Amino acid sequence: MRIIIIMCFSVLCFSKISSQDTLSLHVSGICDMCKDRIEGISLNTIGVGEASYTLKDQSLILIYEKAIFNLKELENQLSLAGHDTETQTATNEAYESLPLCCRYRNPTTTEHAIATSDALVKEIWVNGSCEICKERIEEVAKKQVGISEASWDVETKLLKIVTNESFNLVKLEAELIAVGHDTRNQNALIKDYNKLPQCCQYRENNLNGLIWEIDVKGKKLPLIGATVNWLDGSNGTTTDETGGFSLPMSPTSDSLAVSYLGYRPDTIYIPKKGHIEIVMEEHSQLLKEVQIKYRKKSVEVSYLNPIKVKQISKKELTKAACCNLSESFSTNPSIDVSFTDAVTGTKQIEMLGLAGPYVQITRENMPDIRGLSAIYGLTYIPGPWIESIQMNLGTGSAINGFESIAGQLNVELKKPGDNEYLHLNGYASQGRYEANAIVNTALDKKWTTNLLTHYNFRNSVHDRNFDGFTDMPTGKTAIVSNNYAFQGENGNEAQIGWKYSYTDQTAGQDPHLHENIEHPPGYELWQATLHSDRFEAYLKRGKVFTKRPYSSIGFQFSAMYHNQKSLFGKRPYDSNQKMIYGNLIYQTIIHDTDHKLTMGSSIIAEKFNELVINSMYNRAETVPGVFAEYAYSLEEKFNLVVGMRADHHNNHGLFFTPRVHTRYALNTNTILRASIGRGQRTANIFAENIGIFASSREILVHSNSSTKPYGLDAESAWNFGVNITRDFPNFMKGASWSLDLYHTLFNNQIVVDYDSDVRSVSFYNLAGKSFSSSIQTQLDFNPIDRFDIRLAYRYNNVKTTYGNVLLAKPLTSPHRAFINLAYETQNKLKFDFTLNWQSSKRLPTTMNNPEQYQFEERSPSFFMADAQASKSFGDVFELYLGAENIFNLRQKNAIIASGEPYSKYFDSTLIWGPVFGRNYYIGFRYKLFREDQ
Repeated sequence: MRIIIIMCFSVLCFSKISSQDTLSLHVSGICDMCKDRIEGISLNTIGVGEASYTLKDQSLILIYEKAIFNLKELENQLSLAGHDTETQTATNEAYESLPLCCRYRNPTTTEHAIATSDALVKEIWVNGSCEICKERIEEVAKKQVGISEASWDVETKLLKIVTNESFNLVKLEAELIAVGHDTRNQNALIKDYNKLPQCCQYRENNLNGLIWEIDVKGKKLPLIGATVNWLDGSNGTTTDETGGFSLPMSPTSDSLAVSYLGYRPDTIYIPKKGHIEIVMEEHSQLLKEVQIKYRKKSVEVSYLNPIKVKQISKKELTKAACCNLSESFSTNPSIDVSFTDAVTGTKQIEMLGLAGPYVQITRENMPDIRGLSAIYGLTYIPGPWIESIQMNLGTGSAINGFESIAGQLNVELKKPGDNEYLHLNGYASQGRYEANAIVNTALDKKWTTNLLTHYNFRNSVHDRNFDGFTDMPTGKTAIVSNNYAFQGENGNEAQIGWKYSYTDQTAGQDPHLHENIEHPPGYELWQATLHSDRFEAYLKRGKVFTKRPYSSIGFQFSAMYHNQKSLFGKRPYDSNQKMIYGNLIYQTIIHDTDHKLTMGSSIIAEKFNELVINSMYNRAETVPGVFAEYAYSLEEKFNLVVGMRADHHNNHGLFFTPRVHTRYALNTNTILRASIGRGQRTANIFAENIGIFASSREILVHSNSSTKPYGLDAESAWNFGVNITRDFPNFMKGASWSLDLYHTLFNNQIVVDYDSDVRSVSFYNLAGKSFSSSIQTQLDFNPIDRFDIRLAYRYNNVKTTYGNVLLAKPLTSPHRAFINLAYETQNKLKFDFTLNWQSSKRLPTTMNNPEQYQFEERSPSFFMADAQASKSFGDVFELYLGAENIFNLRQKNAIIASGEPYSKYFDSTLIWGPVFGRNYYIGFRYKLFREDQ
């Protein structure tokens, strides 16, 4: 019996198969929408079992039932839909009914481009439903390289962008579908689409909407908890915290009832599905058009990034003189700026109470300020060259390297192909003059270039505290950079460039200040001279795989030569550094965009030669390594980034660098982040403490190895961080509050000890505890239109074991309070004011000095204030003037034994405040944009 059943079943299957046939048919089409349409029409045709359309050869493969399939009927339906077949041609009327991206007779790209001299205005179709979609789509677009402006229209679904040749459509579409928005060419994955809030979901047969109320000031506020029902009672819901709702369309009703306690209920006619916005007032009404205006902040924090990265824009940088990177943080409460000594005028930064070298500073995500340039390198990046700065506290991504301990700063310079093709800047203060020029042009459709130049000099001598030493050095600096960008086809892009920096300056006792002073015979003036040459070159090469837009590969290469000769009195410090860096990065997804993987390999090779007074310190370092970073996203609610590096140092051996970052959205306005990570670095003890040469202290290095740099171990530390960000969209025009908590615990640190002996400074490995605990809270708000207020308070508890005693880090203020006020009138007149208060700082002991050469144990607390006013004349010319250190604060007697600089008591390193006093400046900016902009 079983055999008979099997035989009958086989006969039936054979007869079924034998009745089917396969057909290949040519059908004209050009995009994925064409493919969907052609396959859909085919499958709806009687007798067709399977249909597959291939865009490449425009062929339609059919599996059909011979007895009932009618080929002519199928071709007729395809031509009626606008698609030519082998035997039928679609009418012009049918063809022109196709969307623009589907018109194959005169094929265009998927966007409409209006060519201009060097830029394009493009319109790209992106699906969405509401103003929240608009915000998300525009944010994604503005982050793309080559896009300067982006605006999405809710009604037409068109994203209008202003871009140049460096724009990559494939990358843009990949990012858009990753956040859940379909484009003309690609549809978002279901998982990504389902992450969208209800009011943003455009695919379903739903009515999506937002309900607002109008407050007494005429401002729209979301109405939370409003009741929305179809009149037939089929479905109902309430609005969420954004005022949004989503309802399935009713099969029997076209009227929607809206009600809220204290407001008149309303009934609204709904002819079709889509998106509506309702304002409930005395008389509720359906708004046909809603315009949302957003005023971009000068400092922004990404809502979605698991690492809290502050994006410092050009707008923020122009609030102060910002002549170079060391002067770019006067309006930032997270970074402290101080002087290395009272002679050379060199500035250094601190983050989390730790010195600048613990902050990894990169340019275009490649190593920049490190090694011999750890301090002076801040002056090698002119402020007008900077496009933006990305700053994060604590350890950052493992992709960027292993050296970050206190934080990361990445500087983005102005790019080839920018819309601003000419930028001129001039600056003058009391004896200091600067000029910057940036020229940007296109070489052809694929190559763009820019030339950036900087020159500054100081020729005036000032001694406002009458100690015989110039308050600021004299001399000159010249910097030039030339960069090229290539944007090819099929996701290929590249950048290449070079930069040269030259510095020649003199500080100390100036002959003009000593013309009327009698000195003993043979007396030599104490002067500090610095001459440096620095050359850098880089190459960046990347490719986005067009068939796998979530995958890309990139290569970074840079080389640097730094040569410096300096003399402090009679103590020479000559140094030389050569560096080569390479980094290969591959990025892809695992199954879907919720799981991303980045991995690669890097190498850094350096050679140092240092002459320190009478001793030579030579070393070579080679550090190859591999890294991987996994990122997981759960809708827009939770993110996790886990990274690991394994690097091998030729002197310190193999070491591992783990990094973990998490983000959790408590609600739509509150973000909680946490991080933990390890960092390691080789200390360049002389270059990073250049101020020690401006003293008579003996320099002692307590080495414990003949093979390690300086005979000292590598510095390593763990950093733990938690921060919370809270937005108040309905308070003070969108207030924002944040709280940052960080703790850095050193496994080993190179201790710089000024306390053990007033006659010397010692360098040795940590033998005890060293840590930094930092708390910072910040509030940004706008009490009235165009008036920004930033308030902040920061507490740093930084302690290190000096000898056998745990002491607070010297010359570091535990408490800092900060206020920044920025106001702009309607006629583009801007005022900026910044006030800082720093608490008392511990000073290294001077008790073993004679009484006249002793300092107090602590410095006084003090206020510092800066102000600037600027006026823009159109978009072309801006004039600005300002004052720094308005209260004219100066540290009196900043130099111990200034009258005896060659004595054993001479010391200018105990600097806790400014020495120059009040400074006035004036400057201008002149910019030209492409005519279409």
